[in-house]
Amino acid sequence: MAEAMAVSAVDERPSGPGTAGAATVVDDLLDLPRSERRQALEDLVVAEFKIVLLMEDDDELPLDESYFDLGLTSLTITDLKQSLESMIGHELSASLLFNSPTVGQLMDHICDELLPGLFRPASASGPASGSAPADGPASAAATGPADPTADDLVDEALKNLYQG
Repeated sequence: MAEAMAVSAVDERPSGPGTAGAATVVDDLLDLPRSERRQALEDLVVAEFKIVLLMEDDDELPLDESYFDLGLTSLTITDLKQSLESMIGHELSASLLFNSPTVGQLMDHICDELLPGLFRPASASGPASGSAPADGPASAAATGPADPTADDLVDEALKNLYQG
């Protein structure tokens, strides 16, 4: 069950349920110049992958290689998903991790879709140029359909499997 999380337009900090652990990471990123935030977050995400893969700190983790080619399994990806969610204070779609299985693609998703206010100026964090205004049909689609999607069903199945 996803809980809504608001981002203050004033300070860009996530607020709401489930943000306590992520507040420190987000605060640390906000303390950096915008141009350095992505690299700092990438360093944290790569460190999490290295821990799961039992890699040394000085080992190179290829950002464009599939998780499965790196040696991750569906169970380790699920554990990693939970760790990353705690870090960033947002839920990650299980299907995202399985359908876009590279660290680079994950970083793009986090920066562009989950935490755009941290990485783009406030005027750039709205709808993409040429898309519908915030009060148009695109905003209704962004809040999610009433019927569960395949992503929702996969997420729910994984939650039931690992919590039950």
